[in-house]
Amino acid sequence: MEEDQELQRKLSGLKTSMTEGERKTALEMVQATGTDRHCVTFVLHEEDHTLGNSLHYMIMKNPEVEFCGYTTTHPSESKINLRIQTRGTLPGVEPFQRGLNELMNVCQHVLDKFEASIKDYKDQKASRNESTF
Repeated sequence: MEEDQELQRKLSGLKTSMTEGERKTALEMVQATGTDRHCVTFVLHEEDHTLGNSLHYMIMKNPEVEFCGYTTTHPSESKINLRIQTRGTLPGVEPFQRGLNELMNVCQHVLDKFEASIKDYKDQKASRNESTF
């Protein structure tokens, strides 16, 4: 029972987003009756292949993950179902959280490198303009 409460607490930070004063669910965790915590499906609303494929890749790098796959529900709907099955005692939510964190770190690294390259380009352009006068 305490494990379920801990799981709900961990997901509560990811669960909702505020849009135009409304509370809108961004993430749902779906678990079939009679299954254990090692096999979980997450429904991510307002997402598509961009996040699905990236997150799938990051989660599958974890050796404790036996299966990870995602599907889009329908081309006209903006949501994906991401299923994770783990080996051993690791609950399915742990690789999901780790995958999200690793993906955010990779995106931040790419953004930092991109911004540094833009700055270098502008500095080089400015130094060329100064040398021509």
